[in-house]
Amino acid sequence: MPKATIKWTRLSCRSFNANALRLQLHALAYNLGSFLRTLAIPEVIAEWSLTSLREKLIKIGAKVVSHGRYVMFQMAEVAVPRKLFAAIMQRIASLRSPPMGTAT
Repeated sequence: MPKATIKWTRLSCRSFNANALRLQLHALAYNLGSFLRTLAIPEVIAEWSLTSLREKLIKIGAKVVSHGRYVMFQMAEVAVPRKLFAAIMQRIASLRSPPMGTAT
């Protein structure tokens, strides 16, 4: 996974502390991307680059529609088909720990 995808060399702030914070945020973004690829991406798209993941999964426009008890995201199926997106969301949901006080 190329680190150039997150543009971590763009440290254009004037102060050292601001650049240090920016570098830390880029490192966090890289680690989150790596985490996503390792634990939440189905085999079908396992070979996608971090750039493809960012552009097709993260930087996608969506309309948020709220109806009473639920919230829906309405997205175009051009980049990622509905079943593939649902599989990714299911994998992310399975990573959560159970709520406190419930028996497993």
